Amino acid sequence: MRLTGSRLAGFLLLLLRGCRRARRRGGEIGGFRGVPKRALSLEDGEGSSSTGEVSEALLSLCRRRHFLRDQDQGPTTWGSYLRGNHRGFGPLGVALRQNLAAQWWGSEAASRERVLGLGARASRPPSVAASPGTPSQALRAVAPAALRQAAEGGPALQKTLAASDTLREDLLHGVLEHYVECLELVNKRLPFGAAQIGTCFHAVATNEKENNVRTGERMMSILVWYSSGRTAGQWLDYWLRQRLQWWRKFAICPSNFSSSHHHDEEGRRGSNLYYSFPWGKELIETLRSLGDNELLKMYPGKGSQLHGRDGRKSMVPHILSVSGNLDSGVLAYLFDGFQLGENAVTRKKTQQRKVLKLHPSLTPIKVALDVARGPTTELRQVCQGLFSELLENGISVWPGYLETMPLTLEQLYTKYDEMSILFTILVSEATLENGVVQLRNRNTTMKEMMHISRLKDFLTKYISAAKNV
Repeated sequence: MRLTGSRLAGFLLLLLRGCRRARRRGGEIGGFRGVPKRALSLEDGEGSSSTGEVSEALLSLCRRRHFLRDQDQGPTTWGSYLRGNHRGFGPLGVALRQNLAAQWWGSEAASRERVLGLGARASRPPSVAASPGTPSQALRAVAPAALRQAAEGGPALQKTLAASDTLREDLLHGVLEHYVECLELVNKRLPFGAAQIGTCFHAVATNEKENNVRTGERMMSILVWYSSGRTAGQWLDYWLRQRLQWWRKFAICPSNFSSSHHHDEEGRRGSNLYYSFPWGKELIETLRSLGDNELLKMYPGKGSQLHGRDGRKSMVPHILSVSGNLDSGVLAYLFDGFQLGENAVTRKKTQQRKVLKLHPSLTPIKVALDVARGPTTELRQVCQGLFSELLENGISVWPGYLETMPLTLEQLYTKYDEMSILFTILVSEATLENGVVQLRNRNTTMKEMMHISRLKDFLTKYISAAKNV
């Protein structure tokens, strides 16, 4: 069946919606099943053997395809990645996190009229670090020479630390430092917001008996929303709905994202967003209603400069902080997209087909370009031209045609499924004769022949349709 123009776009939209409805019902799609959600130990995979095997299979895949990196020492566990106690993400994991961050930025900053994008230093100088609101136990950046001097009888260690920069543990205080200039930029009109994405640091215990610690890192996002105290509760409810809907938008199983309400020790309202991993729920985002105390503490004696206008009334605004952990979000979507199915070739349980069905907006690479048997030089020239065309249109491409190690088509498809590549384009002698290539779909494994001139429009419409589902 051949579809063109608006009918093609409509068909793609219906296909994506149908897949999502089927997945929400928990049914099998194309012979695949989702990850079962039963008890599992965060550290060592104890509990249900079936669930543990799936978790280990995903961890193995993520290391093999370089979404995640191994530890320097000791076993790699999901717990170490969740705590930020790891060597960082691999190339595909970094690309996945960049795509997630880009979607967050586009949703919460770039597309909203009253939200300003910010950037702040990852460290704070001693004068700023000593200001009210700075955590007293914050990590500090100390030059090795200064430490050696203190150890050899130079300035006391406490004095050396006091003169050192502190590393940020969250993004909130850096955003609040920009409050006055943001207020002037919006002509002091409330409500408005400020958004930022950045790396935050925390201490991670590596050996509690020997009191060994190292610096852990997390990529965090924050939206700080300033509004009148009268409307602060309504805005908390609004942003909770928005954020839960946003996380679920990219999920195969949206119900694994959930929320709960809480009050802090001062009685202020807040909400947490969680993802249900096989071992239990893990926090991925926190919404906190902070009142006006944070601004007053950061700007003591400058209350008149803090006033914004809500209609005819002037007041110090109340703060709503929406802080998300993008690293935990990456792990959540890896689990959400991982599926196991019967291998069509071997049909052995030990050789199950593994596929990572990340959302088209998040998957690091959209298309793989490869060649079948034929005149190598001519086929590669076609691939290079197609590579440039797709890249110019914002479609990320894996240049499989440069690979020198021969693989069977099944091995090739297995590799690309595990890399979560949406489509595989196979250029062959038929392409040289009549311009036709083979296009394979990751989700359905279906292959169809398509003229090379239609590829760009087809892929662009498919990805655009997925964004709007």
